[in-house]
Amino acid sequence: MNRRRTLKRVAALAAAPLILPARVWADPPSKRLAHAAIGITGQAASDIDALMGSGRLDVVAIADVDKRNHAATKQKFPNAKIYQDWRELFRNESDKFESVNITVPDHMHALVAMEALRRKKHVYCQKPLTRTIEEARALRSAARNAGVVTQMGNQIQSSSEYRTAVQMVKEGAIGKVKEVHCWSGATFAQSPRPDGEETIPEGLSWDLWLGGAPARPYRNGIYHPFNWRGWQDFGGGAIADFACHIMDTPFKAIGLDSPLSVRCTAAEDAWRNDPKRRADSWPAWEIFEYIFAGTDMTAGKTLPLHWYDGGKKPEASKIPGMENRELPGNGAAIVGEDATLLIVHFGSRPQLLRPGKPPELRKKMEPGSPQEHYTSFVLACLGEGKTTSHFDYAVPLTTAALLGTIAVRFPDKTLSWDEKAGVLSGDPDAAKLVSQPYREGWSLEKI
Repeated sequence: MNRRRTLKRVAALAAAPLILPARVWADPPSKRLAHAAIGITGQAASDIDALMGSGRLDVVAIADVDKRNHAATKQKFPNAKIYQDWRELFRNESDKFESVNITVPDHMHALVAMEALRRKKHVYCQKPLTRTIEEARALRSAARNAGVVTQMGNQIQSSSEYRTAVQMVKEGAIGKVKEVHCWSGATFAQSPRPDGEETIPEGLSWDLWLGGAPARPYRNGIYHPFNWRGWQDFGGGAIADFACHIMDTPFKAIGLDSPLSVRCTAAEDAWRNDPKRRADSWPAWEIFEYIFAGTDMTAGKTLPLHWYDGGKKPEASKIPGMENRELPGNGAAIVGEDATLLIVHFGSRPQLLRPGKPPELRKKMEPGSPQEHYTSFVLACLGEGKTTSHFDYAVPLTTAALLGTIAVRFPDKTLSWDEKAGVLSGDPDAAKLVSQPYREGWSLEKI
């Protein structure tokens, strides 16, 4: 009798109309994402390739200020419309794409992203999210209002090694966290700005490249295409370039928010003693001490985090488990009450170090790869899943990096940050650097 009832139920289900959720019909697996790219060389080329690696994205429009890059781009993307002025791309092509990636110098991130958000486009923006803290906060608000998908391009966050490190801390492998050390061998030191002006190469719009930054004469190889990171008007030096990678694992594992305070404890003496360099560029190395509010993962009510760059590192002898060992060139050490987690940047397994014992390697590795960071963005735009470095997460991490770019200009001063109010205290001149003026004709409110 049970078999007979079962057969009747199966027959009834077969006869009933098939009803599926509306999104199954709205977003079938065959749906693809129409996409626009701002920037097309270097990291920009890598970003576009990785986004296309999802298998669900089509590039329909591209903008790059240097026309010398356009011919090769047209060969690679014959069906895409190519512009020199990204503002024209938005005006002419917005009805043809749904998402955009922004891979240009830091000083233009916010201006381009804000225009995209205003038009309700999904945004993938390279790290650091913006050049100033005020810009980051403005983008966060705009993204919330637009209700779109966002992702910051700290793609190694999605790697197996970093995901494993996050999981180890969350599972209690090192106990409650006492302190964190992060370091990078990167340096972007510059000599004083050269005098004079050189001929702008044919095809490069120097005015568009400068965008909202203060005007300055073109000098070959000094700013474009890469050395802009070493200049305060365009980038944030080593800490802005690498903190969103190397601080990211502690942020995610411990659940950190924006810092409570930051102090630059040391920086290159030659830079500190040269007014021209100090006003315009970044030092060869710098060291910071941050204080964060504690979480349920920390041993105390606050957590110290130390940052070193330009080849500077913490003293290995002061990190439990690292005695008589050499620190890698780039990485982080999360010090817990029971053990230390050493994270090499990047490509190596996280190492669990216990004082007096040899290092232990975690056998289980969480699945993941940098490619997943891009694919998850594309899929989220298509209504499948979520991103992990969305702007709500990215803004506190970017804020930490950018507070360093302010603190280094006021060495030995403790600067306190009020996240809710968006106010920096400790020095009135430092407080002014939370925002920046734009060149005439440029603003976040109107492009």
